[in-house]
Amino acid sequence: MTAPGSPPADSGAPPQQSLWRRIRGTPASGDLLLGVIGAIAVCIGSFGVGDIARNNTVAQDLGLSMITYGHGKTLFGTVFWLGVAAMVIAWVRLGRGIADCSAIPSVRALRVGVLAWAAPLLIAVPVYSRDVYAYLAQGAVFREGFNPYADGPAHYPGPLLDSMAQVWATTTAPYGPFFVGVTRIVTEITGDHVILGVYAMRLALLPGLLLAVWAIPRLAVHFSASPQAGLWLAVANPMVLIHLVAGTHVELLLMGILVAGVTLVVTGRHISGLVVLGLAVSIKVTAGIAIPFVVWIWLAHIRARRPVRPADRLRVFAAVVGVTVAVFAVCTAAVGLGLGWLTGLGWADRIINWFSVPTLMGHLVTLVAAPFTALNLQPVLTVTRAIGAVVLAIVLVALWWWGRRDERTAMAAMVWAMLAVLLLEPSTLPWYYTWLLCLAVAFTLPGRVRALVVFVSTFMLIVFQPDDSIVFYKLPETLLATALSTLAAVSLLHRDPLRLGRVVDWFTAPVDDAVPDNDSRADLRTPGPAHDE
Repeated sequence: MTAPGSPPADSGAPPQQSLWRRIRGTPASGDLLLGVIGAIAVCIGSFGVGDIARNNTVAQDLGLSMITYGHGKTLFGTVFWLGVAAMVIAWVRLGRGIADCSAIPSVRALRVGVLAWAAPLLIAVPVYSRDVYAYLAQGAVFREGFNPYADGPAHYPGPLLDSMAQVWATTTAPYGPFFVGVTRIVTEITGDHVILGVYAMRLALLPGLLLAVWAIPRLAVHFSASPQAGLWLAVANPMVLIHLVAGTHVELLLMGILVAGVTLVVTGRHISGLVVLGLAVSIKVTAGIAIPFVVWIWLAHIRARRPVRPADRLRVFAAVVGVTVAVFAVCTAAVGLGLGWLTGLGWADRIINWFSVPTLMGHLVTLVAAPFTALNLQPVLTVTRAIGAVVLAIVLVALWWWGRRDERTAMAAMVWAMLAVLLLEPSTLPWYYTWLLCLAVAFTLPGRVRALVVFVSTFMLIVFQPDDSIVFYKLPETLLATALSTLAAVSLLHRDPLRLGRVVDWFTAPVDDAVPDNDSRADLRTPGPAHDE
């Protein structure tokens, strides 16, 4: 299907030139180009304000150390934030054009645009987090003969340990066997070289983005949603690209494998989909939230052909459990570390922010009690997080049972379940939202929901800082982030909400329109009193 404004398929141009012309001539091509420019600025700015490797002299050897402090850092920080702003503006304009059908690019053009936005971020300095250094440090521990499920990175001192966030230096790996195996392979190739390790890890995670841009349009079309809106929501999102590609998080790989597995399931390839979902669980256990809903989707497919028999229910249940457990068992056996990753799941409790309901409630309890008694936050969090875990378990079971009606209901229940996890788990970080966004593409979201996504995404790009610092406990910065995020959200629904166009029109108005000519001035004169003759 050819997008409006695209050249004919038989134009005779070489494939590469035809693709470029198709993108250049497609609606919203200017927005796609603005996003590329913004991504390049983010990449350049990251070298001054990003999470550079510690105890590494590459910048000094190249004579670039001046950009990491003083006026140099300020300049590169300005470039970085201008790039973020350009990407957000391009994303909002793109989403508005898709929503009101005024500028809808083809799926192919949007896919290429997303990859073009991501390309500069692949060579950026890690931003917003030092997790990539932790991945490498855990891989090095495994490479040196330790068990990353029992021994923290501190067991192998060196440049990788120095560069990671030290709060995790003694903690064990919380990731599944497949990803731990990936980290070992990367460090086997790059050794203890921090910079090569970062780029190698990004290449290892990049298939997740490729899988996402392949699967998301298919999942959206299957449920009669817009594939362009799905790509816009989940992968053109600057929060997703900057945090996951430039920030380098395992969620990039997890997102692609998760949505690919679900897409295979809903399109009738149940066993293949379950194999892929089993692989997703072998990366991070959170992906397992989606698997119980596969039972209802598979049964709905059988029901569409004939009545469901008790034997069908037994067979489907056995297949869902058997295939995913078998895949996980193979990954576990291949890595040879057993189920020790279970002990690492509790380390997330160390993260404290008010973006999850249990932690927010803990803050509110201590705040309300402050005039009367001094409550330590940690004991309060133990209680509120325990309550959150119980509520989450109840909600997940209720959603699973509600999803039994049909395929669409099961898919909706899966999305709601991911949202419940985000809200009720002990802590939430920006890259966790990809668990939800990559599945929510199956539905046509109301305008206010899309605006909420824009608000949250923009907010998460501001209150988390590129040097891994946070400002969401500082009132002035939080208010500024709220104002800018609100402006971005409102701009999705309304063009020029600040009415800046009127100011521009006033300044650019022709002189003839602004200043009356002599005849007009004469006409405007007040006539004097009449004289008697």
